[in-house]
Amino acid sequence: MSRPFKDHFSAQAGDYARYRPDYPPALFEWLAGIAPSQDIAWDCGTGSGQSAVALAAHFSRVIATDPSQSQLDHAEAHPRVDYRCTPAEVGLPETASVDLITVAQAIHWFDLDRFYAEARRVLKPGGVIAVWTYTLLDVEAGIDELLTDFYKNVVGPYWPPERRMVDDRYRSLPFPFEPIEAPAFEIRTAWTRDDLLGYLGTWSATRAYIKARGEDPLEAFKRRLVPLWHEAERPKVLRWPLHLRAGRI
Repeated sequence: MSRPFKDHFSAQAGDYARYRPDYPPALFEWLAGIAPSQDIAWDCGTGSGQSAVALAAHFSRVIATDPSQSQLDHAEAHPRVDYRCTPAEVGLPETASVDLITVAQAIHWFDLDRFYAEARRVLKPGGVIAVWTYTLLDVEAGIDELLTDFYKNVVGPYWPPERRMVDDRYRSLPFPFEPIEAPAFEIRTAWTRDDLLGYLGTWSATRAYIKARGEDPLEAFKRRLVPLWHEAERPKVLRWPLHLRAGRI
């Protein structure tokens, strides 16, 4: 029996598109370099298309799928990206047609058996599948501790159970492919204080907290954050290490 689609993000799809950090260009350069060719990439669970657009700089065609039309409605248009509203477990590409499959911060929501079967079907011989996640960001001392408390103690009880795989950095993720050793990558961006608050507002646990308790936990968080980040418009550098699993059929 297939798993039902748990839609944790459509309600805030606009904020999700605005406040999700971009992945490092070096990641996509490396992925293109290990793919058997640069014809077709399939980005599964594309959300608002951050990875799909980045892949389009290296591949002739990118098929980007997501089960949430609201997410796709906020995706950046690109002439080489074909957005399709469909679950990742439904392999739209033709058999043995895809050079690279990517899943950014999403595979923990998938029915893994069905998705992996489709991945094996659509990948070319020697084709590559790469999945990655990121956990809590680093800013600076004081703010980091505040973020950890918010993540674990304030909204912690409201994370979906699938989040445990993210917290484990995908080390426990079943991944039945010939492993490829990957370099270290990290997301690095400069955000204002409001950017950070907007990002925290996209967390599924934050939305679940609001729904369950009828109040926004970010109001109290902001009161604690302001003394540590006095100038609201002065950006700070934020970093998320990426945890990547890559393999070949």
